[in-house]
This record gives sequence, structure tokens and C-alpha cells, in this order.
Amino acid sequence: MQGDDELPIMATLTPHPTISDEQDPEPPLLLLKPPGRFVRLNLGALWDYRELLYFLVWRDIKVRYKQTALGALWAVLQPVLTMLVFTLLFGRLAKVPSDNIPYPVFVYSALLPWQLFAYALTESSNSLVGSQNLITKVYFPRLVIPLASVLAGLVDFGISFVVLMILMFWYGIHPSAAILTVPLLVILVILTALAVGLWLSALNVKYRDVRYTIPFLTQFWLFITPVAYPSSMIPQKWQILYGLNPMTGVVEAFRWALLGKSSTPDVLLFVSAAAVALLLVGGLIYFRRLESTFADLV
Repeated sequence: MQGDDELPIMATLTPHPTISDEQDPEPPLLLLKPPGRFVRLNLGALWDYRELLYFLVWRDIKVRYKQTALGALWAVLQPVLTMLVFTLLFGRLAKVPSDNIPYPVFVYSALLPWQLFAYALTESSNSLVGSQNLITKVYFPRLVIPLASVLAGLVDFGISFVVLMILMFWYGIHPSAAILTVPLLVILVILTALAVGLWLSALNVKYRDVRYTIPFLTQFWLFITPVAYPSSMIPQKWQILYGLNPMTGVVEAFRWALLGKSSTPDVLLFVSAAAVALLLVGGLIYFRRLESTFADLV
């Protein structure tokens, strides 16, 4: 029995807050605006989707070498066999000059950037149509797809570059410090292929017969580029016009950087770089204008 001087112990129970009592944070507000008169390139979105870009590049590389008997050896056979044919036809039979450089090295050093450009151009032009299932199911910057196709060609370029180093050693050609500019020239090749690929990939979604013109365009472009012959064969008064071909300055710059040519192709490289810049900006704007229609047309 409890005494009079003892007070009862009272326990105050505070109700535990339930989930329903807690205030949920406000969901993020997504504001959709119609496109304005000026197209926003929104290149920063590429960084946000960099992991997707990595996996698409890795996918294209695996698809290229999947279930092949020779594997990466194809990256060597194609430029080497082309070099042998050009050496026989242009070097031996037609006696095309090679700026006092052994013709096999002369033509292979040009085939190195050209093969990268031709592969990247072909793959990027068909990339949107080939990724139809991905485009129609989920949103992401569509620019990732042609960019991944362009970057996948760097593997073949790296393998072919090793072959060129062996060929230069065989002919006793030692590269100078100018070889350090090769990474910059590779970036220029990638931008050139991307600039043209953006135009063709967007057009290919709308007009499917564009893909049939790509092999012809690539073959025609090869012969107007100084791969099998030096640009010095072009008269001086036509040099600037000839440099409007973006690959002209790139190929001559590769020969200068790798083979130690005395004269730097300043004019050709400047004109070609300016042409690439105009093509790339125009291609980005055109690509972004049609981007919203890809899922419906592809």
C-alpha cells in the first residue's frame, strides 16, 4: 500500500510521429518550354551523359570485332593492302612524286588519318538509324550516338599507327619533335568526321536513300584528298580553294608531323580548319533542329 508521503509516478507518453505526419519534400519542378527562334546547342548535356557515351563506344568496339576470325588484324590489313595497291599503281606505274619520301611511307602516313575519317564518317552517318530501338524508348541527347560512332574508330587508328612506326623504322625515317602535334591532328580528324556525320545522320533519318550515297561520297572524297599524291601537284593559285576540302590540310599536316617535312602546311591547315569549324557549327545547329523529330521518323 502506498504511503501518504509518496507521490505516484506519472509517465508522459509522446506519440511517435508516423510517416503520414511527416511532410514530404516538394517534388522538383520541371518546366517545359517550346523551342525559341535560336537553337540551343546544350553541349553541357554530353558531360551529364558521359557514362552512356562510354558504354556506346564500348558497344561499337565489341560489335566491330565480335565473331571475327582475324579480329584487330583487320585494322592492319585494310591500310596495308591499300598502300600496296597505291604503291604499285601510282608509285611504280604512274611515277607520282612523293616529296622525296619513300612512296609506301608517304601514302601510308596519309591513309592513317583517312581511314579514321572514312570509318567515322560511315558509322556516324548510319548511327541514328542503327539505334532505332534506343531512340524510341528513352530520352538522352541524341548527339551521343554519332559521337560514340566517331570515337570508336580510335582503336583501329592506334593499331595502324604502330604499323606506321614500324614502316618508318624500316625506311630509316626518324620523327622529329613535330610528332607531338599528332594528338591535336587526331582531334581535328574526329571533328571533321563528326561535322559531316551530323549532317548526314540527320538527313539519313529523314531520307533513307542518303545511306546509298555515303560509299560514293567516301570514294570520291578519297581522290580529291592528297593521299596518293602530294598537294604540291596542285597549282599555287588553286591551293586555297583546294584547302576547302577539310581533309587536305589534315593529311598534309600528318605528313609534316610524322615524316619531318621541312615546310609546314600553314595555309592549307588554316583553310581546312576554318572549313571544319563552319561545317561543325552548321551541323550542330541542323542536328539540334531535327532532334525532336528523330523518334517519330526513325
